[in-house]
Amino acid sequence: MKINNVTRLLLARNARFTPFSLPEEKLGAIEAAEYLHIPVESVFKSIVVLRPKGKPAICLVPGHLKVDLKKVAQVLNEKKVAIASQQEAERLTGLLVGGISPLALLNKGFTFIFDQTIESLDDVYISGGERGLNLRINSLDLITIVQPEIADVTNLN
Repeated sequence: MKINNVTRLLLARNARFTPFSLPEEKLGAIEAAEYLHIPVESVFKSIVVLRPKGKPAICLVPGHLKVDLKKVAQVLNEKKVAIASQQEAERLTGLLVGGISPLALLNKGFTFIFDQTIESLDDVYISGGERGLNLRINSLDLITIVQPEIADVTNLN
């Protein structure tokens, strides 16, 4: 098993998870689902959302859905928010796109919002904090560790 700060955290918290290796190039949620032969609905992607002031928010959403910025703004009590570019996301998180994980960003001042669909799944697949590492993790364990706001923040378009 690949050991990094995220897997050490999960082991220390007795979280139920299984690591999976992926190719180290940037894979989106859909490509990761295809590679692992799993339903795309269970692969969640981390989206960095910019706020007018302060640290960005990290939205964890199913790979086949789009972030609804109006819904995210409402959750954050902001008039308007925007999705960070790949360069901005990497600069703000210190992680490469494809490796951005809420678990790697704990205690760094980010606000976390998980789409409510996570509550209907026993396990979800998320980035393990670096490209090439994906984790199947128990949804309740992930929610307990991250303590996110859970809300409807997606749409199908």
